[in-house]
Amino acid sequence: MSTPTIIQVFKSVFAAFIGVQSDENRQKDFTQGSLKHYVIAGIIFTVAFVGGLVILVSVILG
Repeated sequence: MSTPTIIQVFKSVFAAFIGVQSDENRQKDFTQGSLKHYVIAGIIFTVAFVGGLVILVSVILG
């Protein structure tokens, strides 16, 4: 078992973030991945999502 690359971690977190993560990938993440990497990637995606919403609302409301 090899540890997932940073790209694989981000792809997995993004898939889980939008709700299309397969059970096979989820199981692989829990057995091969480091919790720290997934938490950091999740925080980055959450901050980017909230930041994107703030920018979108600012642009719409002028």
